[in-house]
Amino acid sequence: MTSEARKPVLVVDLDGTLLRSDILFETFWSALGKNWQTLFKSASALSHSKARLKHELAEAGPVDVETLPYDPEVIAYVEDWRRKGGQTALVTASDETIAKDIFDHLGIFDEVYGSDGVRNLKGPAKATFLKNHYEDGFAYMGDAQADIPVWSQANRAITVNAPTKLRSTVDDLSPEVDHLSTQVTSLKPYIKAIRPHQWLKNILVFLPMLAAHQYDWGTFWASLLAFISFSMVASSAYVMNDLLDLAADRAHPRKCKRPFASGAIPIAHGTWMAFGMLATGAIIAASVNWAFLGAMTFYYVATTAYSLNIKRRIVIDIITLAGLYTTRIIAGGYATQIPLSVWLLAFSVFFFLSLASVKRQAELIDTAKRGAMEATGRGYQVDDLPLISQVAISSGYVSVLVMALYINSPNVMELYRSPTALWVVCLILLYWLTRVTMITHRGHMHDDPVVFAAKDRTSQLCFLAILFCAVWGALL
Repeated sequence: MTSEARKPVLVVDLDGTLLRSDILFETFWSALGKNWQTLFKSASALSHSKARLKHELAEAGPVDVETLPYDPEVIAYVEDWRRKGGQTALVTASDETIAKDIFDHLGIFDEVYGSDGVRNLKGPAKATFLKNHYEDGFAYMGDAQADIPVWSQANRAITVNAPTKLRSTVDDLSPEVDHLSTQVTSLKPYIKAIRPHQWLKNILVFLPMLAAHQYDWGTFWASLLAFISFSMVASSAYVMNDLLDLAADRAHPRKCKRPFASGAIPIAHGTWMAFGMLATGAIIAASVNWAFLGAMTFYYVATTAYSLNIKRRIVIDIITLAGLYTTRIIAGGYATQIPLSVWLLAFSVFFFLSLASVKRQAELIDTAKRGAMEATGRGYQVDDLPLISQVAISSGYVSVLVMALYINSPNVMELYRSPTALWVVCLILLYWLTRVTMITHRGHMHDDPVVFAAKDRTSQLCFLAILFCAVWGALL
């Protein structure tokens, strides 16, 4: 037998090593997406032990092991070890049930061990287990500070994407060390995860100020703080929604490349990002006034309810989305203490119901192209397309009708010198809404029509034309 064949067994950790994720957080968000009571059940399980928490979450929030973000370079290393005659084992502090599913799926390990509700294979406990189980020695591949006790007992140490200080520590522990760098540290995935391009929607908080033609510094400052607060809270909601939608995103041909779904950002980081941005937004909201803080609280609760449940229910989901857009306008009114016109609120509800319907229409068309019958994580079927298309175009036209009726109201005469210019705005909106619906019908719409509008040259020209007409009507 060659020396290569007699090499010690290679023991591989799961979270952060073989997997660009963490099973504990994977199962937590999966379980939370199925039942909001997971928060309380998790706290109860953790009061007994972390091993019990992992076991209960694994049962409540099973994950699809076939779509998990595995590290291809680690898999290649393990396969090369076996090809040279070595034995391999997957040993993890994660629940053993999921570890066995991964073991069966990958087929690159000879043994698998995990936590079972009582035993927690982490740190010193894992080191003791491996030392007793592999008396002839073992090589260990890990990624974190908690693996130091294991590396100290190993014949060979392999680190995966470890920080410089940890690498130095491991160098002092073992005579044979390999350092694998499989990911490039970058802020780009984090910026992508908070979706700053979506902050464009939060410009709606300026609408009460613009509609009332109140351009003083105090009103602008209140609107600006409202914009910043909404951006923080909205980004927190986007991160949370991505964490709750991991399974659906990984099954989607484009969304699978999102930072959390792809493993570009650890889910643990996303958890702290969600709560950190929420706290920041709440503090800013409280500095504006209590009414605005109340509106922000309502927005976040509604968004959370949408992410946990409403988005999977037909009709109420698009009505909720339209309401969330309108909440931005209402919040802007609270922040600036400007009374809101019924015309403005009615226009907003119908206009954004149209955009929400376009969003669902685009998802269903994409679903049909992939040969599926139901949109993943949604309550709609491909057969619903004609009805959703009708809702999109009809609600958009009603919003234009509301604006046309508004032009004949007494308020317009007070605010605009040339109300005729607003009729041109109606024509532009009719054109834009019809064009957006047609583009969606042909399958060329972005996942979010607002993002599409921000990037589309024709939409940009329409916006500039509307802005020109508004200024013309007010000043000329």
